[in-house]
Amino acid sequence: MGFADDFGKIPEARWLRAATFERLVRDDKFASEVATTTVGRLGLDRPQSVVIKSGHNRPADTADVLSAAHERAVAHGSATMIYQLGLPFVGFEEDAGATPVLPDFAVVMRKRKSEVGGDAGSWLIMGDAKDYERVRSKIDDGRLLKGFLQVALGAESAAGWSKLPAGMDVHQYGVLAVPRNAFLQPEALVEDISDHRSEVKMRVAERREESDGLALGVDDDIADFVAHLEATFDPARCTTCTLFAYCRNELRHSDRPTDLLVELGVAADVRPHAAGLVDDHSQVGPVPRSLEAMIVASREGIAQRTGQRRLDPVGRPGTINVVVAKSDSAALGVLGISTQRITAKGPTDWTSTVFSNPLGPETRRSIMKVLGREVSDAIAEQRSTNPESHDPVHIVVPERATADILVSIADNLAGIEISRLRWQRDKEMGRPPLTFNGEPAIVPPALRELQRTAVSFLLEEDRARTLQVRSPIVDVRAALARLVVPGGPAVSAFRLDYLVVWARAEADNPLDHRAIADEVEESIHTPGARLTSRRSDAIHRAYMGDAGGEDRPAEPAKYEQLILDELAYKQQVLDDAREVLDEFPQSAVGELHRRAEANAQAVWYRRLTFHASDLVRFGRTTRPWRRELVPVVESDDKVAKQLAIIANPQVALDAAQDAGNRNVTFASVVAVDPVVVEVQSRQVADESRIVLLHVNGVPCVEGEDVTIDKGKVMGLSIGPLSVGDHEAPRRFDWKPAREPELEVGDQLVIADFTWFCDLKRNTHLAIEFPKVDASRAPQKSCEVDSFSSDPPGHQWCCRPHEDMEAEWSDALAEKRKNGELNPQAWPPIVDADSFEVSPAGAEQGDPGAATPEPVPEGLTIDDID
Repeated sequence: MGFADDFGKIPEARWLRAATFERLVRDDKFASEVATTTVGRLGLDRPQSVVIKSGHNRPADTADVLSAAHERAVAHGSATMIYQLGLPFVGFEEDAGATPVLPDFAVVMRKRKSEVGGDAGSWLIMGDAKDYERVRSKIDDGRLLKGFLQVALGAESAAGWSKLPAGMDVHQYGVLAVPRNAFLQPEALVEDISDHRSEVKMRVAERREESDGLALGVDDDIADFVAHLEATFDPARCTTCTLFAYCRNELRHSDRPTDLLVELGVAADVRPHAAGLVDDHSQVGPVPRSLEAMIVASREGIAQRTGQRRLDPVGRPGTINVVVAKSDSAALGVLGISTQRITAKGPTDWTSTVFSNPLGPETRRSIMKVLGREVSDAIAEQRSTNPESHDPVHIVVPERATADILVSIADNLAGIEISRLRWQRDKEMGRPPLTFNGEPAIVPPALRELQRTAVSFLLEEDRARTLQVRSPIVDVRAALARLVVPGGPAVSAFRLDYLVVWARAEADNPLDHRAIADEVEESIHTPGARLTSRRSDAIHRAYMGDAGGEDRPAEPAKYEQLILDELAYKQQVLDDAREVLDEFPQSAVGELHRRAEANAQAVWYRRLTFHASDLVRFGRTTRPWRRELVPVVESDDKVAKQLAIIANPQVALDAAQDAGNRNVTFASVVAVDPVVVEVQSRQVADESRIVLLHVNGVPCVEGEDVTIDKGKVMGLSIGPLSVGDHEAPRRFDWKPAREPELEVGDQLVIADFTWFCDLKRNTHLAIEFPKVDASRAPQKSCEVDSFSSDPPGHQWCCRPHEDMEAEWSDALAEKRKNGELNPQAWPPIVDADSFEVSPAGAEQGDPGAATPEPVPEGLTIDDID
């Protein structure tokens, strides 16, 4: 076709990691564990043994292995783990040229007696191995859905295969083997795939129907065939498709103006309303203002300002700038990190660290030590500057992925430290330290003070993931995106360097969004944690060498320089973004955000000081704790919406345009003496009290005569509406306590005053600070010896981890003594903590120890995801 498929290329290190994980799934220990766990979670009998066989990716061999597994299960109650199956694609068994389905593995086990009538039968439980990364303590649900859909395709293909042994049925549940820790050791996730199989059947039927209508011969020209087809293009989701570059080129050179909307990723149902923005003759319908700004910016070549002022603390004393170069060889692998602290005297120099073993646990501890020192120094300076009411501390990153990798590392180390505390108790009591599954444990070193400070602080970000007003970690890209809307597809703005170029554009030198996108795509560097495939491959080859010897890195000087160059680019982009942000004025609302964060960090600092629940991951909060978080989340959500609508004209306009929003609406000025307004919403009626938020796209809260003190906003125009002598039904007289400066025709955004507060006077508006998460946290009255002197009275506030984990260690030992834990218990008990620990002697995934191998031609990242 003439368009190379460069967008979905798999980095060599990523391919090697996936191959390493797949090998571990076939390892005797883990294959047996996956099979046993799967059988147990489905309520089947405990297998007498586990046999591991291969289908060699061939249907004939797979049929023989399945037959033998069925007989083994029925006769002896053995479970069989079969890997590398080869099955005819569902509905294409008779077609010798059809591509087979290649499930990674399946488990065969005898049915329970209650499930069969006369003759015994067996279950075929389909599975797949997926090297999915854990973001914090969980795997993204979207990825799991995709994985189980692939399991469902294998299940449908097996169920329709004529060579499936008589008496063997495909189970309605399927299993995914995914990494449970940083060592790539597999664990089994079992799920009902009935709905997934229905989805697969529907999709296969659709594909067959479509293919029956195609008339493409072997000798036909593929370019001519494709040229007449109409495709659904999405710049955000089509990047790994083989035809992405071709389709995008077709849209870029199309003569139809409305194809620009397709190229930009505008949803199909919105395009008719937005056509007037690109063809200059259609009428513009109800289009979200943020989307309209993106289209206008694309046409004019100038970024559109949202009208909001800065809320972020970037560049302020107490912030710590961090950039990271992530390794594709491991889910938590880091090649290097750079930090810079902003002090009262200005920014310090960037400090960079390159790690020779990006996969090792010592690297993760080193990262926490670096960050812990910076956080501790920042806290000390903030407290010395203003002991009574100091500003909070923030870690500043270029994008969300950097925050995710740092929090995931903290999550990892917190789990390890809590396990260590339990094993320390075992040693004190003369018990051997054992894993949850009863295997000898490797007791890790303790977290040092600086490391614990960083881990604890990053877990604040983890626990704040459901909150919006809080910002322990500040995403610079998101902060800049609140201020400007660039041209080009919205997905392009998820790169900070792309956004910075647009934010710096001047009216006399407009940009071509396509040229900027191509320039960014061709760059060997990235502003965020993940590297380009080219840079990742170069670093991987310098680390591995050509022959795959034992020395790592194989070319240390080249390896280090490549990483330093990558870090230098990320530093420069972050510095550039900070300079751009400095051009925007600070919002008065920003102080409310900082106070909310300071209140929350005061609670965190008490947790850290007392070692009380400071290592609790979000996924490990107790049920009572979660219930107590409900009002916290609700309070935060309401305040976040209120602050956004007050300060951001674009958000306010979108809210007013939303028919489902009853609190915010549009109004226009009909007369000014007295003030008469025409209101669009029918929810606003006679005697409604309204507050004026924006005039012609300018936020009133940023006015010079408006002040904010402890959540009280003074200086806004507030007052009731009244029905006057007007013929138009939606016109009202408005008498605010403070007369605004208005002109006839002004476009207003107003809000229902009672949505904010229930104050009786019209002089000011009150915004309630969001509640803080003070559950399981030391109170201001707690002292260091409060728990030791009164355990019952302080068990839910300042009880330290050391005491809690010692108690749980004793409880686990008692359960183990009574045969209530693995391996005695059946079915196997699931470790809900899922801590990042590895039993002694267990094989660990180390892609760096494998022999380098090229990525097979024709595969994209979709093939391993």
